[in-house]
Amino acid sequence: MSNLTNIQPLEDFDWEGYEKGSAQTEQSLAQQEEAYEKSLTGVNDHDVVEGTVISVNKREVVVNIGYKSDGIIPISEFRYNPDIAVGDTVEVYIENQEDKKGQLILSHKKARATKSWERVNAALENEEIIKGFVKCRTKGGMIVDVFGIEAFLPGSQIDVKPIRDYDVFVGKTMEFKIVKINQEYRNVVVSHKALIEAELEAQKKEIISKLEKGQVLEGTVKNITSYGVFIDLGGVDGLVHITDLSWGRVSDPHEVVELDQKLNVVILDFDEEKKRIALGLKQLTPHPWDALDADLKVGDHVKGKVVVMADYGAFIEVAPGVEGLIHVSEMSWSQHLRSAQDFMKVGDEVEAVILTLDREERKMSLGIKQLKEDPWESIEQRYPVGSKHTARVRNFTNFGVFVEIEEGVDGLIHISDLSWTKKVKHPSEFTKIGENIEVVVLEIDKDNRRLSLGHKQLEDNPWDVFESVFTVDSVHEGTITEMLDKGAVIQLEYGVEGFATPKHLVKEDGSQAQLGEKLPFKVIEFNKESKRIILSHSRIYEDEARREAREARKAERSAQKRPAKAREEQPVIQNQTASTTLGDIDALAALKAKMEKGEE
Repeated sequence: MSNLTNIQPLEDFDWEGYEKGSAQTEQSLAQQEEAYEKSLTGVNDHDVVEGTVISVNKREVVVNIGYKSDGIIPISEFRYNPDIAVGDTVEVYIENQEDKKGQLILSHKKARATKSWERVNAALENEEIIKGFVKCRTKGGMIVDVFGIEAFLPGSQIDVKPIRDYDVFVGKTMEFKIVKINQEYRNVVVSHKALIEAELEAQKKEIISKLEKGQVLEGTVKNITSYGVFIDLGGVDGLVHITDLSWGRVSDPHEVVELDQKLNVVILDFDEEKKRIALGLKQLTPHPWDALDADLKVGDHVKGKVVVMADYGAFIEVAPGVEGLIHVSEMSWSQHLRSAQDFMKVGDEVEAVILTLDREERKMSLGIKQLKEDPWESIEQRYPVGSKHTARVRNFTNFGVFVEIEEGVDGLIHISDLSWTKKVKHPSEFTKIGENIEVVVLEIDKDNRRLSLGHKQLEDNPWDVFESVFTVDSVHEGTITEMLDKGAVIQLEYGVEGFATPKHLVKEDGSQAQLGEKLPFKVIEFNKESKRIILSHSRIYEDEARREAREARKAERSAQKRPAKAREEQPVIQNQTASTTLGDIDALAALKAKMEKGEE
């Protein structure tokens, strides 16, 4: 009881408030509220903070960030981390401190994205080496998860050597270096190759510094291209050009080597500054020309395969690395050069004759026409003068027709030897290129390998007969077939042509004869050698007028000498000229029939 007497009442106790149910003063409440506010974490909307997982169920994760209320995050945002548990520390993005229900709205996904983008940019700026998870393949490379961001790993940036199987990298965690970021589209490009290039660069310098020309090294086929093969020499690459793979021609390097194959190569050249190394494979074997049969000589026959074609010839591989050229001029005895492709193609097996052989220069020329006899060696026996043959028209000139009787045997038919009677201005009027024509050998020029041929000589010379038909002063029917400045061409019978000057084309009424008119013409000149007949129409009535004048003068003189009665009784005798037709002469009739048959 004594102790109770010692207890003193509080001087500042609010008895009034106590009676109303509140044992604290307004001041103490304010102090408590202030202390509570200070105990809470200060946060702002759109901040990224760390929180502690205090509850996990199938639908959501409850996170405490030290705020007056906890935040709830859908469990789907932690799908990447199925092992999330109470007590784990996670980053969250504050979307709203308090919604309409007073609930704190958080997002773990946005927090990861925001923090990841900051970390990615920092890694690029600091050239930091980071880890990433290779998720899958894509066109041209791989997709890598870096800090929750999908980055692109180009195929060329996976390794320093070309990758043939991308799938082996899927599902692996690897180290990368960020090489490029597109801030606008938030694209990130990473590289694994960049991590090892610096180390390889140092290795290359060391390796190249120890290289020597002629040194033989072992390497591995790293890559095969259309122009050569890249060899990995153990940290540095060298190139074996396609021409240095084999002494023979190589159309595709895959024919000689295969990927990952180990082989010895010789250093041909290198450039320390550009770090280029030229390698050779064929140089490790003797040159095929050195192993060529020593007894092989000009004139021998060899067999080989066509490896290269050109317009001027074909290259024949008679042994691996030993080739000879067959020039197109050595493919046929014909002087009409054609393309070599007309005779052979790549891959053909051919037999040829050695024409030249230079072992020092390693050159050989071959021929295939020599396998056949030169047609000009026995030209006199095969195509004697006077022999008749069928030829093929190859070309025209203004002075004649070039023909080929057989391959390698050419001849010329001069324009004057095409026809006995027709005046040929150009050979195209008489025949066509590619057509066959009958010829007679007139002359052999063996030195120039050319025959002089004739076509008209297949028939007798009709001018021998024409000489007795178209005699001077004889009259013949003719048709004007062509009008020229100097006169007109007249078509006579038997297919022969004559010529009349303008003054000889004047008709009796004074008019000029026209193209196509059929008139009688008198022969005023016949030249057998030049095969020329000069005609005149006007001479017919001019000569007749002169003849009548002469007859009249003669009759008058006779009348003056006789008595008048005798003159009256003397009958007037008309001098009639007898005429002979060509049909009355047997020889001419036969010639006419022959000529008409020839025209048909």
